[in-house]
Amino acid sequence: QVQLVESGGGLVQPGGSLRLSCAASGFTFSSYTMSWYRQAPGKERELVAYVSSAGGRTNYADSVKGRFTISRDNARNTVWLQMNSLKPEDTAVYYCNFRRSMVDYWGQGTQVTVSS
Repeated sequence: QVQLVESGGGLVQPGGSLRLSCAASGFTFSSYTMSWYRQAPGKERELVAYVSSAGGRTNYADSVKGRFTISRDNARNTVWLQMNSLKPEDTAVYYCNFRRSMVDYWGQGTQVTVSS
């Protein structure tokens, strides 16, 4: 069955960095665009970044442009989100996602807390 397992979250000070990982299994990873979303307390889930199936195209939310980088390795069925210059407003649960036949698949999420 489809599995998306996120890891790498934690507590970091403002200005710090974290690298999130998402290990995928149960589907043909190299065929799908992969995305990272986040959801802060009391807010709707929002798209942070996505990477095309072959990795050649990426896109970012305006709020993270220039600070976050999404990447993938299709040989390892893994997608990453490198987060630099973190701000308190980046605090959220981060989710890995892909869509197949109009169905969204999600991981369990990993908590990122940016605080001094």
